[in-house]
Amino acid sequence: MKPCEEEEDEGGAAGGGDPWKECVEVAVQLALRAGQIIRKALKEEKQVSTKTSAADLVTETDHFVENLIISVLKEKFPSHRFIAEESTAAGSKCVLTDSPTWIIDPVDGTCNFVHRFPTVAVSIGFAVNKELEFGVIYHCTEERLYTGRRGQGAFCNDKRLHVSKETDISKALILTEIGPKRDPATLKLFLGNIERLLMAQAHGVRVIGSSTLALCHLASGAADAYYQFGLHCWDLAAATVIIREAGGTVIDTSGGPLDLMSCRVVAAGTREMAMFIAQEIQTIHYRRDDEN
Repeated sequence: MKPCEEEEDEGGAAGGGDPWKECVEVAVQLALRAGQIIRKALKEEKQVSTKTSAADLVTETDHFVENLIISVLKEKFPSHRFIAEESTAAGSKCVLTDSPTWIIDPVDGTCNFVHRFPTVAVSIGFAVNKELEFGVIYHCTEERLYTGRRGQGAFCNDKRLHVSKETDISKALILTEIGPKRDPATLKLFLGNIERLLMAQAHGVRVIGSSTLALCHLASGAADAYYQFGLHCWDLAAATVIIREAGGTVIDTSGGPLDLMSCRVVAAGTREMAMFIAQEIQTIHYRRDDEN
């Protein structure tokens, strides 16, 4: 697989160099630039519309940031492919191939963003041969930059991240998100899953409105586990690398390997915790991302 640059530069990747170094650097700069735009827009009036449900929101900032990120990446890496939230909502195919692929959530926590609730992030993941290589997530208001590279560790503002090693549910803080479906049957399953974990004596269950930042809290050891039905590959791609590189586990809710397109996940600091939660919760069915 070729490195990020179309042609080798003076310090290129030939001879065992780092093939994705430039990609990581560009992703970091774009995340920081997007964060500045989002911080400014938080204080301004917003044009808000809906997508799949009344709770699935999108703003002009989502579109602007996504277009900015993709336009810069296309110019620098014209052979690469892209999966991005708003492009997919507009009808672009969400298919992960062996090609170098950027997986982008321009504003994660759009509902928070609309209400000026400050838990908002931009997420940029990168995969090659269907293998996640690195992830960059920027907490826009707190200016925390989370990064992870396969085999090279995970960091927040250059501080190494380590997951919790808790295996006992009775000592665990668990994070989740509600998802866009709010029909009575779905809400019953969602609340039932929380009830099961609380009945298992978990310390608590938290919903913060940003899947990517919830997963970053897990990577930093501030929470012990996370599960969700209804999140998308752009919510999960960058965070998966960060969690794995912080020593954590990311699996399917069935207990099997993660399927990035399945719209469901359990993540935890330990495999024991992840498997316990996978066995406790009931499935909420969502269409796969690659079925759009």
